[in-house]
Amino acid sequence: MIRLRNIEKIYRTDTVETLALNSISLDIAKGEFLSIMGPSGCGKSTLLNIMGLLDTPSNGQVQIDDQATTALSDKQLAHFRNRKIGFIFQSYHLINDLKVLDNVELPMLYRNSSAGERKQLATEALEKVGLSNRIKHFPKQLSGGQKQRVAIARAIVGKPEIILADEPTGNLDSAMGNEIMDILLELNKTDGTTIVMVTHDENMARKTHRLVRLFDGTQVQ
Repeated sequence: MIRLRNIEKIYRTDTVETLALNSISLDIAKGEFLSIMGPSGCGKSTLLNIMGLLDTPSNGQVQIDDQATTALSDKQLAHFRNRKIGFIFQSYHLINDLKVLDNVELPMLYRNSSAGERKQLATEALEKVGLSNRIKHFPKQLSGGQKQRVAIARAIVGKPEIILADEPTGNLDSAMGNEIMDILLELNKTDGTTIVMVTHDENMARKTHRLVRLFDGTQVQ
């Protein structure tokens, strides 16, 4: 589902060149749940952003579901990303002025879907994460765990084949973190969703199919 070949990411200023990722090659199978671990600043989020087509590598090839992505235009990338990939972030990235249902509908605004279809899909996604009784609430009325459930619903509303999760349990206590992890595991098992998760939590990583470790931008396991 995801194939990376010799990925490098270099950040340059007038005086400094920083190698954030160094020759990363990785194959992630359809339906796999992969976790990525490593110390802060080792390139985990950079790698996830490149997989999600939010960032481009300085060198190397990115292939998603047999589609080479390096030659795609920005418009083509945005369309491909919207159809294929769902994102979950540590800080939720919900819009406080929108109700829960409206937050979940947002990715569908970029597709040719009717208001009724958007509402139906968003309602179904919220039911999947156990929040159907919160659709008229605003984010500020929710706990951290509930906000992350909304973020998961938003990620899955368009039925993406891939979910990329950046520290999805990082802001939560262990009990709530386990609940969020259970939802991801169920999505992977029941829907066959390919999931890549960045985490600092060894216990969460052990629940996934495979663990990749980074250190100073290099894959060490």
